[in-house]
Amino acid sequence: MNRRIGGKVQMLRNTPTSYGLVTIVIHWLMAIAIFGMFGLGLWMVELNYYDNWYHDAPYIHKAVGMLLLFLLIFRFGWRLNNVRPKLMGETWEKLVALAVHRLHYLLLFILTTTGYLIPTAGGVGIDIFGLFTVPATLSFTKDQADLIGMVHLYAAWAAVGLAVMHAGAALKHHVIDKDITLLRMLGVNSNNTQQGEK
Repeated sequence: MNRRIGGKVQMLRNTPTSYGLVTIVIHWLMAIAIFGMFGLGLWMVELNYYDNWYHDAPYIHKAVGMLLLFLLIFRFGWRLNNVRPKLMGETWEKLVALAVHRLHYLLLFILTTTGYLIPTAGGVGIDIFGLFTVPATLSFTKDQADLIGMVHLYAAWAAVGLAVMHAGAALKHHVIDKDITLLRMLGVNSNNTQQGEK
């Protein structure tokens, strides 16, 4: 199934040489959400009771976090049912890229799962912008909830740090190696750019 964009046909699914539209959209949505949620999380913990955003910021953080978890689950399923475009670079670069991708999935699952467990520790579900509520499934003591909170914080820093490294590697491929690693995730898959592939 394809979609026509700007006079060109963009595949919805991945191919051995290019990323499909679904993968591209999910990638950038999650990138924006992760950095946005990271900034919101650091900012909201500094708010005091009299700040206007004292209640709203955590509400948004929790709701978007749950949507991010659902998107992550969908992305993982989509990844399992799509081919992975051929990686570029030296053998060690390909191995590092695979390790980073897998570690990022793990960190994001830890991040979003702990993000679910923290506010539901007392048995209260998470309201998703008034559309539906994600029910609480487990309850924890305060000490356990605090530990989960620490795991959440460290996972957030690790995920963002890994994302920055990932972005740096993509720029390295684009500027130094002059291959199409970055262009493919921007939806540029013309035959003329394929010659940069190693």
